[in-house]
Amino acid sequence: MVLTGLAVFPASQLSFEQSIESLYSKDDRHLLDYLESKSLFGGDEFVFVAYTTPNLLEPVALVEVRRFSEELSKIPGVNSEVTQNLADALAPPKLNFFLRALIRRKQDELTELFRGVLIGEDNQTTAIVLRLLPEHETPVPRAETFRLIRRLAKAHTPVAYVVGEPVQVHDMFRYVEEDGDILFKVSLNLLALVLFLLFRRLRWVMLPLLVVICSILWTEAILVLGHFQLSMVSSMLNSLVTIIGIATVAHVAVHFQELQRSNISRPRAIRQTLVELLPAIFWTCATTAAGFASLLSSDIAPVRSFGIMMAIGTMMVLLAAIVLLPGGISLGHLSAPLKHSSERGLERLLRKVCIGTERYPKLLLGISSVFVLLAAGGFNRLQVETDFSKNFRDSSDIVKSLNFVETRLGGASTWEVNFPAPPQLDENYLDRVRALAKDLEQVNPPGKQQLTKVISITETLDFIPKIPFASDPLRSKLDEIRALQPDFESSLYNPQKGRMRIVLRALERQSAEEKLSLIHKVDTLAKKHFPGSVVKQKTDDSKWKPAEPGKAAGIFILLAYLIDSLLKDQLFSFLLAGTSILVMMVIAFRSLKIGLISMIPNLFPIVLVVGAMGWFGLPLNIGTAMIASVSMGLTTDSSIHFITGFLRERSRGASVTDALRRTHQSVGRAIIFATCALVAGFSVLMLSHFIPLIYFGALVSVAMIGGMLGSLILLPILLRLFYTDNSESAA
Repeated sequence: MVLTGLAVFPASQLSFEQSIESLYSKDDRHLLDYLESKSLFGGDEFVFVAYTTPNLLEPVALVEVRRFSEELSKIPGVNSEVTQNLADALAPPKLNFFLRALIRRKQDELTELFRGVLIGEDNQTTAIVLRLLPEHETPVPRAETFRLIRRLAKAHTPVAYVVGEPVQVHDMFRYVEEDGDILFKVSLNLLALVLFLLFRRLRWVMLPLLVVICSILWTEAILVLGHFQLSMVSSMLNSLVTIIGIATVAHVAVHFQELQRSNISRPRAIRQTLVELLPAIFWTCATTAAGFASLLSSDIAPVRSFGIMMAIGTMMVLLAAIVLLPGGISLGHLSAPLKHSSERGLERLLRKVCIGTERYPKLLLGISSVFVLLAAGGFNRLQVETDFSKNFRDSSDIVKSLNFVETRLGGASTWEVNFPAPPQLDENYLDRVRALAKDLEQVNPPGKQQLTKVISITETLDFIPKIPFASDPLRSKLDEIRALQPDFESSLYNPQKGRMRIVLRALERQSAEEKLSLIHKVDTLAKKHFPGSVVKQKTDDSKWKPAEPGKAAGIFILLAYLIDSLLKDQLFSFLLAGTSILVMMVIAFRSLKIGLISMIPNLFPIVLVVGAMGWFGLPLNIGTAMIASVSMGLTTDSSIHFITGFLRERSRGASVTDALRRTHQSVGRAIIFATCALVAGFSVLMLSHFIPLIYFGALVSVAMIGGMLGSLILLPILLRLFYTDNSESAA
């Protein structure tokens, strides 16, 4: 308890990594393209504040737009110099006589130039575009900037909607962090209630919770000392440690109570419980830790960190159980518990299940095989979720805002194609840019709008007429554009690095197939028009090298490929987890036969979970991308305890049938108690604001139920097939 007290402060310092870039391997092509674009053009960290007002184009409404824009621009963290609004776009405050006359003459054409960005098709919807300062330059945290923007938007009449990729990413991390903490506390209270209903003793409520809380505090303190950070991937750390801790104590509680009911004194019952269960507890923790340690093979830093965190957390459960349970059981008065009617009913059910496995082994194996085949059929129906809004409830602010902007302003996702450019622009080069922009405008399939806006430097250059007597007509046009929008040229053209880009707007609410197809078509067009062999770039060592070809980049692409990034090495991690667990099971039981037998009920729930995702249309998202590897690390506990109980009865001279029946009555009860408690606890995740956490809670519950069925039905049948009364019995 002193150690736990010392761990409280460092554990409270555990921080949360809130970077989308961290969810990619450092050499990922999409990440490298995105980081390169940020260095070339300053990044596209835009926030759109949109609303609808009648008579938008009237002078009074435009004055209100400018006032609201100025108010938003004063928020700390916003780059006030480059805020865009419709009023300044249509009537810039500082213009020379030439531009003022031009704008009056071409007012309708100028309005069309900003269509889909600052004004909607209905001429009543407008957006104020805020560009955020880089995070290392902002005077306040991003969370505070977003809070202030949303406060002004909510207070505005009419109410304004706030969208943008930075806001979406921030909300994702915020929900995960806040919900994870709140739901963990709620689930602990619910677990306490369920444990009390199952064991009817306050001691067996407090001890499991004590083991879990101490394990988590010790783990978090070690992580802080090791300079680790929680991430999107490791946000379920506390929940998974809870699973392992509750399951461990449930087995100890049931075994100890059985010994007490046999009139064995408490000191002797404690010693016998530890002697008989400690090997099983050690190997359940060791195999679980090995399963999670397989994630170290991942190329993604947060996934590797999650593997380390869970391996540490699992071993902390082992340590907490060893040092807390003997003393916790010894303290105070503890008489032998009476059997309640519910326990007698559970024993009758387990007896029937055991008899069923004896009488109908082929039928049960056949039914299990059918379930496996049906579930396996769902593998082909698995889908990857790339619609970022699907991570949030429909009632959330971010989804309402996305719906508003996507239906009235043509999309909230900003990305780009960038391509080689000469240090000095000329008309021949700009003609190639025009050709690419024209092809991009026609990239949408018939009857479907995916790409909603193409913003190129040529679009604005063509709006400005030739200036008479200018020595450099192109340069003079760019100077005039700078008067309209100071950062326009620098945000699209970097002559020092020899790159130019065309900025794109797209709908966020698209399917994975539509998004990836659009990205591929845009990238192909960029490479077609700018293959990279014509323009050359000068390197730092004064040598010339061919410029990189045109390519698509942006956070829109990162979000579209996010789940692919997380899934990329999960098959290898899963195979590595299965192999390492098999090896450890063989070592634990000193038998290849038992090791192979034990893997079948462990694989059974994983097939059920992944197959159910396909059949029920549950997509692979941030919460479910690693569900197979996570499930493999969690479902070994029940099978190890069951096999240990079976071999213990065999070593006492029991026949195979008697050993299985006794194991069903003792270990089987503990397995059911642990599963019921955990499913009840994880049902709390259904209340989360973040949809992936809901999926995670549901799928972990399915995995736990599948592991329970595998251990109570499949495992006894397999043990009976491979063991006879004349075969060897292991201690």
